[in-house]
Amino acid sequence: MHQPNRTIKDYLLILLKGLCMGAADVVPGVSGGTIAFITGIYDEWLSSLKRCTPAVLLMLKRDGIVKTWQYINGNFLVALFGGILISLKTFAAIVLLAMENYPVLVWAFFSGLVLASVYHLARTQRGWGLTEVVGLLLGIGFILAVANLAPTQLPDHGWILFLGGFVAICAMILPGISGSFILLLVGLYPVFLQAIHNLEIVKLLWFGVGCICGLVVFSRFLSWLLKAYHNQTLSVLIGFLIGSLYVTWPWKNALLTTTKSDGRVVVLQQENLSPFNYLAVTGDEAQLGLALLWAGLGIALVLGVELAAVWLKRRNA
Repeated sequence: MHQPNRTIKDYLLILLKGLCMGAADVVPGVSGGTIAFITGIYDEWLSSLKRCTPAVLLMLKRDGIVKTWQYINGNFLVALFGGILISLKTFAAIVLLAMENYPVLVWAFFSGLVLASVYHLARTQRGWGLTEVVGLLLGIGFILAVANLAPTQLPDHGWILFLGGFVAICAMILPGISGSFILLLVGLYPVFLQAIHNLEIVKLLWFGVGCICGLVVFSRFLSWLLKAYHNQTLSVLIGFLIGSLYVTWPWKNALLTTTKSDGRVVVLQQENLSPFNYLAVTGDEAQLGLALLWAGLGIALVLGVELAAVWLKRRNA
């Protein structure tokens, strides 16, 4: 894998992208993989992750720390996951606070991000044949099916937490599928948040080991798919993003909730509403004009990042 020459500013930008990924992963329905796609680091992230295998330990013994660190793109991974971890502890709280106080505007902003990323990815698609169209429809259908599943409740045994971490991190890698949403579906989201809040080390270790195994296994599989079946895989991923617009629809009505240990209410299941009957059903203002504005800001952010990347590439050429 080609190692780009990066400055401190470059790594600070990667750290910022990690902050955004971490914030997105906390919100059920939004994927950190989507943010990675939007910000243009998805391929490098995937390539770096698939190199983090047990074979790296043998390479470390044979070639030393420097070559091994370069092989796994260590600086990139540290900057990115540093941002994700910082966000989980700090910035994510701001996002959750905004979700509680301005849910329509936040979901509208996320919808704008996803819409622009769909446009961006569709432009990179090399062609649309029958298999690509089928992949697109399968991707959309899968997200809609997952989004409409009724949540259940699994016991918090160690092996259950391991599987939950494995599946959740796989969902994090895929754009359009939220790992926290998967945890909500199986009833492990409150368990995980409580484990973080109370520092329940054993539960967090089980979950963490599942995440590590999921990263190592699934990142290699997805990377192989993108290499062997690029067009078909990309069309499925675009379908995931289009389907996720159903999840990020701003006007929602809670159907099923649960109360956390700190007294906060977490929504487990909700329905989408028309902005024109949102007030009648929920009693809250639809804020249609502001929602469109924030969706536009989300679109502008993605397109602005893309234009900036093109400008920097031409400048450095």
